[in-house]
Amino acid sequence: MKYIKPANMFREMDMIKQADIVLFPETWQVPALVYGLKKTIFPSVETLQIGYSKVETTRALWAIAPQVVPYTEILASTPGNRAKVLESFPISFVAKENRNSMGRGVFLIRNEEEFYQYAQNNEVLYIQEYLPNDGKDLRICVVGDRIFTAYWRVGTDGEFLHNVACGGQLCYDFIPQDACELVLQLAKQLNINHAGFDVMISNGRIYILEINVLFGNQGILARGLSLEEEIYQYLIRTYLSPYPTAPNSVNKIIS
Repeated sequence: MKYIKPANMFREMDMIKQADIVLFPETWQVPALVYGLKKTIFPSVETLQIGYSKVETTRALWAIAPQVVPYTEILASTPGNRAKVLESFPISFVAKENRNSMGRGVFLIRNEEEFYQYAQNNEVLYIQEYLPNDGKDLRICVVGDRIFTAYWRVGTDGEFLHNVACGGQLCYDFIPQDACELVLQLAKQLNINHAGFDVMISNGRIYILEINVLFGNQGILARGLSLEEEIYQYLIRTYLSPYPTAPNSVNKIIS
């Protein structure tokens, strides 16, 4: 296995051309690797493109399963669109930054002043209805072609965000099977093979809030699982020759 800094990509073309698989390329590298060099990459092209931003994720889900997306408006941050949001969404509603993670850039808007502050700092308005919930959401992790693990993220009393990075607690009990089945179905349909799906159950319905390509590992480590081993086994059985020759013939690059 060889690690190449993304900045050195074009200095290491010979090594990249010899690679069987390129692991975790940055988004800007994908066109050169896939369309230019015809390389196999992991995660898949679809995973990287759909998970690149909340806007891309939402539009992909709108196309195949609009019923799992909370009511959402994606608009340019113009005066007219700001007025439209305030006319369309009752206070309180959710506003998100297009690209962010670990709960950063997600806001519960409780008044017009909070909304205008958000709108001034974002060129794209990503606005969603607020979903009533019981203070928790699900993180369902897909690796390869299966659910790797799933757990609840339980927020502290009165907190809007449930992310572990924001103080949420982990719970592995009573994971709803129908939510896992839905996530796996969507992942297969979209060819997503490495992502953490954030799922909310509200009024008996399942909603997909976000799809994160690079998801936190706290919930994985707490269960004593190895994400690296799961990825390795998936790559071996999916892209490379069967045992026993495959482990000795792999030229992998993390880029």
